Amino acid sequence: MGKKEKGKPNPLGEVSRDYTINLHKAVHKETFKRKAPRAVSHIVRFAQKNMLTEDVRVDPQLNEAIWARGIRNLPRRIRVRLQRKKKEEDDGKGKYYTLAQYVPVDSFANLKTEITKAQ
Repeated sequence: MGKKEKGKPNPLGEVSRDYTINLHKAVHKETFKRKAPRAVSHIVRFAQKNMLTEDVRVDPQLNEAIWARGIRNLPRRIRVRLQRKKKEEDDGKGKYYTLAQYVPVDSFANLKTEITKAQ
């Protein structure tokens, strides 16, 4: 990776963040039989980019929330909790993995990204 730059905090560590992901924009103009699988892969790419980990694990409740209305009738938005956790085993690359979990909300109005320490 190289040297750590002066004044820049170390980006890695255990942290938990809540994001709202717009799935409607992610699967726009996608063939309807590919919408739900494409939405899951979009969440994985989003988590890799924002949490700086290669290993992303999707919680079964999140997968069920995406697929709840079938392969083509997705929810427009979904609230996701991304938790970067330290790996217990040493297989593969990286010291951390990201766990993506579903967060049920009543309304998406005025929701922002919330950053908390991992439990």
